[in-house]
Amino acid sequence: MLDQIAEAQTSSLKSYRIAVLLPCRNETLTIARVVSEFQSALPESEIYVYDNRSTDDTAEQASKAGAFIRYEPQPGKGNVVRRMFADIDADIYVIADGDNTYEAAAIRHLVDRLLTENLDMVVGARRIAPEDVAAYRRGHRGGNLFLTSFVRMLFGAKFTDMLSGYRVFSRRYVKSFPALSNGFEIETEFTIHALELKMPFAEVPTRYGSRPPGSTSKLKTFTDGWRILGTALLLFKEVRPFLFFTLIFLGLAVLSLILAIPIVKTFLETGLVPRFPTAILAASIMLLAFLSLTCGLILDSVARGRREAKRMVYLAYPLIQARQILEQFHHG
Repeated sequence: MLDQIAEAQTSSLKSYRIAVLLPCRNETLTIARVVSEFQSALPESEIYVYDNRSTDDTAEQASKAGAFIRYEPQPGKGNVVRRMFADIDADIYVIADGDNTYEAAAIRHLVDRLLTENLDMVVGARRIAPEDVAAYRRGHRGGNLFLTSFVRMLFGAKFTDMLSGYRVFSRRYVKSFPALSNGFEIETEFTIHALELKMPFAEVPTRYGSRPPGSTSKLKTFTDGWRILGTALLLFKEVRPFLFFTLIFLGLAVLSLILAIPIVKTFLETGLVPRFPTAILAASIMLLAFLSLTCGLILDSVARGRREAKRMVYLAYPLIQARQILEQFHHG
C-alpha cells in the first residue's frame, strides 16, 4: 500500500508548489549544472538561487540555466535561509548548496519519503563513494561526528548527519522556523527545531561528491565548528533550561561541598572554624548553586510557554494529507 501511495504521490507532484532553494556565494563553476540537474530530477519545482554577495557571475549563470534569482546582501548562510523562508511560499521546500556536492538525482526519493510518511523534514545524510574520499575532508567529518554525537546526547535523538545542507521541509516546518542563526550553524538550528517540537523526520543516505577544481569551500573547520558548538549549547539552554541549570547547580554544589567538608569536620572535632574565608566561599558557592536551580525552574516554565506558542504556529499550517493522496489514487 505504501508503494501505491508513493506512486500516486509521485504522479501528482504537479499539484504541489515545490521550491528548490539554493543559497550561493561565488559558485559560478557549478551553479548552472546544479540548476539543470534539479530541473531534470524534479521538473515540477521552481528553482530559486539566492546570491549572497558573490563577486563572480554566479547570478548570471544561474539565470541562464533557468533559475529565479534573488539577492541577500547580509553575508552568511543563516541570513540567506531566513530570507528564503520568509520570501518563498510553497508546499514543499528543498534546500541544497550550489557547489554540486549533493546528489540532485535523489531529490524525488526524498520528496516521496516526506509525503508518504507525513514527515516535516527529510535529511539527505551524506555518504561518500570509496573513489571520492577527498570530497569530505577528515576535519569536517570529525567535527560533524563530534557535534552530531554531542547534540544527540543532549537531546536524545537518533540521527547521523546533523550538519547536512541537503534537506526537504514541509510548509508547516518552514513557517514555524525562527531562523535565528547567521552562518553555517543554521543546520544545527534546523535539527534542534525539529527535536524541540517533536516533529517527525527521517534521514535518507545520499551521495556526496567533491567540488570541481577551482571551487573552494566557504566552511572554516575550526571557526565555524566553534560557532556551531556554541549554537548547540545556546539552544540547549533555550530548549531545556531546567536540565542546563541543574547541571550548573550540581557542579557548584559539589565544589561547595568539597570546600566545606574539611571545615565542618574541624568544627565537629574542635568546635572552631579556623578558615573563615574558605567557609564564606563555600557558602557563597552553595547560594549560587541554588540560585542557578531557581533560574532553571523559572526558565523552564518560560521555555514551555514558548514551545507551546511555536507548536500552535506549527499546527496552524495544514499537513499535506495522505488521505487526499489516497482519494486521488482510488479515483484515478
